[in-house]
Amino acid sequence: MPDYAVSEMAARIAREKPAAALSFVHVSGALGLGVLDALRGHAVGSFHPLQSFPEPRDPSAFRGITVAIDASTPALRRRLAKLARDLGAKPRRVDDSGRALYHAAAVFASNYVVASIDEAVQVLEAAGWRRAEAAKALIPLVEGVVANVRRRGTVRALTGPIRRGDAETVGRHIAALNRIGPSGAPRDLPTSGEELPSIEVVYRMLGLVALEIAKEAGLDPAAAGRTKRALTRDVAATRRRGRR
Repeated sequence: MPDYAVSEMAARIAREKPAAALSFVHVSGALGLGVLDALRGHAVGSFHPLQSFPEPRDPSAFRGITVAIDASTPALRRRLAKLARDLGAKPRRVDDSGRALYHAAAVFASNYVVASIDEAVQVLEAAGWRRAEAAKALIPLVEGVVANVRRRGTVRALTGPIRRGDAETVGRHIAALNRIGPSGAPRDLPTSGEELPSIEVVYRMLGLVALEIAKEAGLDPAAAGRTKRALTRDVAATRRRGRR
């Protein structure tokens, strides 16, 4: 159910005049309690598991995760916290003021990870790999990265040419990616995604984010400077070539 349907459903329920003792809880990560205003007079809350559910999963999916909760009454908030703990999760209150940032963080850590992996698959496809073959090869790498982040944190888990300050390798990547258009299609082929940035531009943007992490991890300032120049060199010219 999309988020916009929550308020519509709340209004439909309110028209049925439910018993005053009933409480109502939504499971949206982005919406605050105000979306249930049609049910004012009832205790209302939110219960959002910080987990990915592309399909139904068994209760073990809740074990060890965080659940964002909030409620209009302390009693309902306690009940939701207990429900989270009973499922093996850790409750964390997230009120309306922090809701959008909380959910944006979840999108970075889940949806955008999927998007980044898909970009990697498409780059390997451009190099002649089959899609299934590319995904199968990359998944152990992704799993290893997640394991490293769990053990070491994001700063110490960063590896690769940007962490090493290997500007020459970064430059070679950019030159190769410049030959690939949006959605992994070669630039000389038509594509329905022309409004999308090229994979090269995505690489540059994420590279600059990774560079800040590398600097925090102790990358030599001179190497950081060379890497930044490699990531930002001729950006305008590259974009002009991509629009031809």
